[in-house]
Amino acid sequence: MVLTINIPEADALANTHWAFPLERIENATPQGFGANHNRAFARCDTPWFLVLNPDIRLDADVLAPLVAQARPRSGLLTPRIVEPGKTAPEPHRAIITPLEIVTRNRADYAPPLVPAWIPGLFMLFRSEAYREIGGFDERFFMYGEDFDICARTQLAGCSLQVAEDLLARHDAQRASHVSSKHLYWHITSLLKVWMSATFWRYRHHLKQQNPRHERQKNV
Repeated sequence: MVLTINIPEADALANTHWAFPLERIENATPQGFGANHNRAFARCDTPWFLVLNPDIRLDADVLAPLVAQARPRSGLLTPRIVEPGKTAPEPHRAIITPLEIVTRNRADYAPPLVPAWIPGLFMLFRSEAYREIGGFDERFFMYGEDFDICARTQLAGCSLQVAEDLLARHDAQRASHVSSKHLYWHITSLLKVWMSATFWRYRHHLKQQNPRHERQKNV
């Protein structure tokens, strides 16, 4: 297990004994979401690499059954995510476009049957796939890197697999709703996504590969 201390803060795991090795990475200056996980992956020597937000809560073992369900070409896996105050999992996510963002909360919005991407709060990567695509794109400091890596994983020939029978709870903070700094990161990251070659290649890939991704008219 790798613990990254990205900003000065109390070490919650100090003076605690674990049944597995724990390595700490202390950054001299704060790094972005993707950069931190890429540095952690450099120390990974297992078949699977888990990216997990600290605000994820599990009521039962999710990892073991998730690995057990993995199909041979699955490069990235996740359970269904339940947000605070809700009983049903979050709907699957369509490819991000400006129109999709402004219409996703409308009553007539139809989410895709198959997700185009998953949020970065719970990502279980096959290490071979993560290594093949070069991990996260560090040009994204925060936000957008999860969509980008999902797109590149699938463009590389690996699939995105969601375990419909497994649940994880997300104690969401929604920092971009209250912090101008996070809102800035969010907006600039979206612009980077839409200006990237990966976005346009992936959008074309989805249209060619699976019409179910095009089920909603706003994509």
